[in-house]
Amino acid sequence: MIPWTTFIDPEVARVGLNEQEAIDKGIDFEVTRYDFKELDRASAAKGFIKVITPKGKDKILGVTIVAEHAGDLMSDFVLAMKHGLGLNKILGTIRTYPTWAEGNKYVAGEWKRNHAPDTVLNWLEKYHTWRRG
Repeated sequence: MIPWTTFIDPEVARVGLNEQEAIDKGIDFEVTRYDFKELDRASAAKGFIKVITPKGKDKILGVTIVAEHAGDLMSDFVLAMKHGLGLNKILGTIRTYPTWAEGNKYVAGEWKRNHAPDTVLNWLEKYHTWRRG
């Protein structure tokens, strides 16, 4: 888990695997991406966070961040990878608002939304519709 950052404008930071390395290792993976243009603190900024996880799991295999402060933002992911914490733990961490670090939480939220249990959500929607009359 050795991260690196190239201090250009914008910064480029990475830890773990990228897509090509995951393909070369035969890992069945998925990519979750969050664009900083949606972040309140950085709405005028360009950049993104891209997280690679095994298909259907929140374990972090690799992260690439291209944005202002990318090197600073990487620490959450390095810590999570070192201690076997997944995106659900990052999502559950409270951050100061509005800060760039909220982007880490939001990329975890994107992963969570993409893995919402549709069957349960459909059942709950029908139940609440019935309860409201």
